[in-house]
Amino acid sequence: MIAIDVLAWPGMNQAFLASLIASTVLSLAVIPYGKRRPADKKASWGEAMFGSAYAFGVMFLAFGIVPHQWIDHADKDLKWDRTKLIFGPGGILKPQSEGGWNPITLQYEAIRDVVVVLIHVYFFGLLLFLFLWWQKRGEVKSTAIATSTYGRPLVKR
Repeated sequence: MIAIDVLAWPGMNQAFLASLIASTVLSLAVIPYGKRRPADKKASWGEAMFGSAYAFGVMFLAFGIVPHQWIDHADKDLKWDRTKLIFGPGGILKPQSEGGWNPITLQYEAIRDVVVVLIHVYFFGLLLFLFLWWQKRGEVKSTAIATSTYGRPLVKR
């Protein structure tokens, strides 16, 4: 039997994966809490302080630690720096400075930075969704049909 250590693969970094999973799970933990908390209940001072500290901690983890761990992993483990050029499959992106046809020199550092932007977009979208969900959790959708001045329902055919 061959022993394969999945976390030793070049694309795996325990700190990055743990911070990514933890920040996502902590963000989504608001949904079960919001479902059992009455929407019309006012928050006490202590609840507001705890909620703000929790939100700050999740955003610090999502926008500070996760991107830092990715940059650290890409620089140290994957060796994606300014000197490592992208040649593409079969050398189709090889720059002119290296004897190829492409007038643009592409570096892996740019891919690293694009991934950081995608991480920020992911968490921004997730937190925006959660903020909107929290604000709309108490709304009830009405099924009442509009009526005319005579009391008859207005139905569009």
